[in-house]
Amino acid sequence: MQNEQTILNHYNLTNAYPNSWPTEKDDSDDSQGERTKALSRHGIRRSKSKFSALERHGSDRNRSLVPGSEKLPQGQDNLVQTDEPDPLGASDSVVRILRQKGLPVDEDSRLRHRFLLSSTTFSPNLYLSQIHAHASNQDLLQGLETLSRSIDSKSASLKVLVESNFERFVRAKSTIDNVYAEMRNQGAEVDKERGHSRVASRESKHFRSISGQQGHMSPGKAIHKAPRSEKRKNALIKESDYGVAGIRAPLMEVAVKAEEIWGPALGGRVREGSLKQILESVENGREIFRVNKAVAECIRRKDYDALVEEYSKARKHAEEAKEIAEKAYQNQQQLTDDQVNRIVLIGRMWSEVDKRIEELKRDVWRKLTNIPMNPQSSVGRQDPDEHMPLISVLLEIGVEDNPIWVWLLSRYDYLKNKISATFERSRVEIEVLRRRLANGEAPPTSVTAGYIKDSAGKHVNEKIRKLDTPQVLELWNLIHETLNHMLSTKNGILGEVIEFWDKVKTFMDGKVQKTLPVGINGQSRKHHHLSADGVRDLQNGVVELIGMLQDYVFSFFADPPIEDISLLYSPSPATSAIPLSPYAHQDARFRLDDNNPPPPSPKRGEAWEEFAFWPPYANSLGGAHYLGTFLTLLGSAASEMVAMSPVASGQALPDKSRTMFAGVRERSLRAASAAWSKDAEACKYLEDWSRTSEHQDLTNLPARFSVFETTILTGMQKILYVPEAANTRSGSASIVSPPPTKLVQMVKSQFVTSLYKALSGMVENAERSTPLGSINSFPTLEESKEEDGGTDVNSRLVQTETIPHLISQFEMNFSITLTDESKQLRDALTQISDRLFLSYTRPTASKLSDIVHLGILDPGWVPTTSRPSEVRPYVYEALLLLVYAHTEVSTTTPGQLTNQVLSHLLEQMFEAFLESFKRRDKYYLPALMQATLDIEFIAQTLSQYTTKKASEIQSQIYVVLDEKTTPEASKSLQGELPEMRTVLKKLREGTRTQFLAFRRERGRAVSRAE
Repeated sequence: MQNEQTILNHYNLTNAYPNSWPTEKDDSDDSQGERTKALSRHGIRRSKSKFSALERHGSDRNRSLVPGSEKLPQGQDNLVQTDEPDPLGASDSVVRILRQKGLPVDEDSRLRHRFLLSSTTFSPNLYLSQIHAHASNQDLLQGLETLSRSIDSKSASLKVLVESNFERFVRAKSTIDNVYAEMRNQGAEVDKERGHSRVASRESKHFRSISGQQGHMSPGKAIHKAPRSEKRKNALIKESDYGVAGIRAPLMEVAVKAEEIWGPALGGRVREGSLKQILESVENGREIFRVNKAVAECIRRKDYDALVEEYSKARKHAEEAKEIAEKAYQNQQQLTDDQVNRIVLIGRMWSEVDKRIEELKRDVWRKLTNIPMNPQSSVGRQDPDEHMPLISVLLEIGVEDNPIWVWLLSRYDYLKNKISATFERSRVEIEVLRRRLANGEAPPTSVTAGYIKDSAGKHVNEKIRKLDTPQVLELWNLIHETLNHMLSTKNGILGEVIEFWDKVKTFMDGKVQKTLPVGINGQSRKHHHLSADGVRDLQNGVVELIGMLQDYVFSFFADPPIEDISLLYSPSPATSAIPLSPYAHQDARFRLDDNNPPPPSPKRGEAWEEFAFWPPYANSLGGAHYLGTFLTLLGSAASEMVAMSPVASGQALPDKSRTMFAGVRERSLRAASAAWSKDAEACKYLEDWSRTSEHQDLTNLPARFSVFETTILTGMQKILYVPEAANTRSGSASIVSPPPTKLVQMVKSQFVTSLYKALSGMVENAERSTPLGSINSFPTLEESKEEDGGTDVNSRLVQTETIPHLISQFEMNFSITLTDESKQLRDALTQISDRLFLSYTRPTASKLSDIVHLGILDPGWVPTTSRPSEVRPYVYEALLLLVYAHTEVSTTTPGQLTNQVLSHLLEQMFEAFLESFKRRDKYYLPALMQATLDIEFIAQTLSQYTTKKASEIQSQIYVVLDEKTTPEASKSLQGELPEMRTVLKKLREGTRTQFLAFRRERGRAVSRAE
């Protein structure tokens, strides 16, 4: 655009696309150059004087001295340009702006000159009202700075020009003198020897002293001699009117033209006055201009306090202009130019300020309504009082709508949408992970047993980490994050609702309004009060938000898993800042393939299929822990909900909260009980036959089972009573009611069932293991089985310590007694213990019976001598078997089990003696003595293992022997007893080393024979 204007000015054109060639261009300034070129082409070369730079062709007289200057109708040039840039720097063409406004500046040069600074008729008022009709105060201030710099630069440039070119001016003076001398002597004959006139100049002789001298030239050296009158016609002499006779008319013409062109430029006072008038006008309106700039700067810096002050100043100026106009109208007076200028400046300023204020209002309204939707920073939530400065600004500058009410409504809408969007999205994400788990392979029971085993004796954090598989824990954590995001009073939606209600209360009480501005002339005071209908609507809105939270949470626990997960396929709005879920748009797990959606959960009849909140294949340890945490969070949140005054004032919502919590608790208890029952069956896999560090005769099974049951009982207590939620802070209402009897009975039934299942697993482990002495012939130490004794000892420990401890803990946790159940459990444990003990000792007892039967019923058992001195070999064989049994039991299970096993085997062996002796018909004295010797040897050798039952059986044996012998033999036996004692003593002493394992401890009762 600037290049186009330069071209138009250079060629003196009004338009870049003229239809015809201008007539004034016919006699072009370049015609002389064209003629010179033509002569050169014809071989004619004009000599060129060294002063040709000072010569000017006749055709050059019409050439403009100022580029872009206009021509007068007479063909003369004018110093006033046809167009010029804006002196204030706003545009590069003043005429173009006037053309755009429709002014006839091309046809009317006088009108155009009133807008051109180079013209003497320049009008500042007209210039500002037309050229800068829509300029802002800031633009005028910038124009003032541009104009000042232009004036300073031009003044400085002239001074610098004179100072830096002084020597050139001196040399130019000398050159002018020499030229004048030559022009005066033009046509005169000059003597060659006198040299050039420049010599006189160099010798500091004034040219007037040479004017009388006659120059003579040598005739021989004359090149051309013209007539004297012809040569002297342009000489600076009186006859030729000093060389101007021929140019007088052109000079007069030039003088007139110069006066027209250079007069305005040289008469700078007029121009200076015009500029001073502009400067004075701008200077008088400096304060007005500054207001607009200050308002813009305050808006940019968000300095709302200073903005209100500057806006008040602008309003005062506007009122001032209004008063000036009204006063002139009332007095019917004509406004002066200064008043007109001031009104115009104030009007322009107020227009700009009002425009900026309206833009600020729109921006503040937008920020005020979008405050809740600003994303939270990583450090924490946004400033809770961020809305107050915005409300203050709107009240201060004055608005029609109530900013307090608008903010409260926007906050309510935001929370309502956030609750719905968060729950719907989170529920779909939970269902996606749930389906992936359900469609996977169920973990084997041994894996569940491994987590139960790892949970014993670990740190709390490790227990949480080791409670279940990573996939199950992932779903538990997602559910926990979702509930925490909705129900937390610190970082959740419930906390935002409570915070919103606190803000509503402060506005309802009028406490905050005391710090808010009342606006200009108190126009915003009407916005400081909320109407009764508005307060009622806000209370109902808070109740609605609380009801939505309760409904969504209850539906998550009470409803079965959802079928429709298409929400994940619907893209979220790009402008929405509502966090749809704790993991929304952050995890690739929820970016589903449209062509491969997760299949629905298969129906296998599992208990967890009806619970949307229970991860498939989750164990009871993790379930009890997380459900207890969920119910604590839910109970605390519900207590906070009913403590809010809009909710507490009514009865419906508190009752609904209690019903909701009771329903969630029952569903949670049912899901946990089902998993508990299934995990109890896995307790048998806790047995790995490893010994405890405290008791080497015990395996780790009882301790692991006790830890498992204790953990579950603690979790069930937390689910049933929710103690952390029941103990609410001051001001909160507890909604955790005592559990109904049916839920306590459910836990009791499940507890007893889990004990029976665990004990059944122990029996199954015992029956799968190798019993004592089940190996053919006599077992070796390497062949003995540690599992056998460990199982029996475990069962006795479970019977005497573990089960009573668990029953006591259950009664303490749930405040009920298990009288009937305890008796039934004790009976069952006794039966199981006896069953395990018998299954453990039966093979050895059977072998002992076989040895006794074969030995006594052997025809060679009856001694051939009248006084037997040895026991029969079967006795040694039976005792040797007991030695191996003693070694096996005492080695694998040190403790009381050895005595119990050997006492039982002794009883079984005496039972075999009794049955065998009954099978023989008669016992004569030698046979009677042999039977007594065999029985007494065994009884004395195993005296420390003799029980009351064994003594009774031994007495029965002697009764049978007495019944089957003759009175004479019985009487004779009494006489042989002393000798038999001597034989028994010798036999005992002879086998003391062999049967050292049966050494009697002090304090034990002696045998019947002694």
